[in-house]
Amino acid sequence: MQYDLDSGSHSVYSLHYHLILTTKYRRGVLTEERTNFIRDVIEGFADNYGVEIVNLDGEDDHIHVLFRAKPTTDLVKFINTVKGATARRIRNRYEDELKNELWGDSFWNSSYCLLSTGQVSLDVLKQYVEEQRES
Repeated sequence: MQYDLDSGSHSVYSLHYHLILTTKYRRGVLTEERTNFIRDVIEGFADNYGVEIVNLDGEDDHIHVLFRAKPTTDLVKFINTVKGATARRIRNRYEDELKNELWGDSFWNSSYCLLSTGQVSLDVLKQYVEEQRES
């Protein structure tokens, strides 16, 4: 079996993750436009954390983010930045539209789901994420 491996100065690795974020109260506020906006925001700072976004999509009340990381990546810090930066930016951009759908300062649910993935299932996960809007 052939693996797609990354390497550092003293390591060879393949670290893939599946992050799932849900909107506060599971409100259906994630249109395709807003999901694309979130993708752009995350891609804007992902390199700073040694992260490569492989795929991002979802449904109206949650998103799936598939990403590669380095062994030195502080995953909790990255996820907190994802949640904070995207919530701030999306609320600023869509403030009037979201006012009636979400109240308070929260955009995301306080919890999240992070799963490590094996390369064998990565293609299956990619297909799953891509088909989210189609179902």
